[in-house]
Amino acid sequence: MNYWLVKSEPFKYSWDHFVTEGEAVWDGIRNYQARNNLMSMKTDDLVLFYHSNEGKEIVGLAKVSKEFYPDPTTEEKGWVVVNLVPVAKFPKTVTLAEIKADRRLQDMLLIRNSRLSVIPVRLEEFDLIVAFAHEV
Repeated sequence: MNYWLVKSEPFKYSWDHFVTEGEAVWDGIRNYQARNNLMSMKTDDLVLFYHSNEGKEIVGLAKVSKEFYPDPTTEEKGWVVVNLVPVAKFPKTVTLAEIKADRRLQDMLLIRNSRLSVIPVRLEEFDLIVAFAHEV
């Protein structure tokens, strides 16, 4: 199993909207590295859902429900989408400030390549973030 993080601006597509829909086609990715990450996603891989720009926080957990296929929003060849389904909203959000403050997460791509919208997450990073989200 692999672990990922996807970013969405909450005013465009929030966690609550995602939950209401029940499944999302993760479309509109126009960065080659992010596209390659989508192509590496496998069914049932776990995905951290991050609100970018507003909030700057990880709000929930999703999973890949369908592996990559051509992006239906463009005629350009080579762009792909995956389908995601929500798993759980975190009891506590995990902010970017909290992530930056933890030395164990200093190499996380969310910090090192902050503009990338689909990023792989190492198991150790994933476990720490899930633990932070469940702290009382």
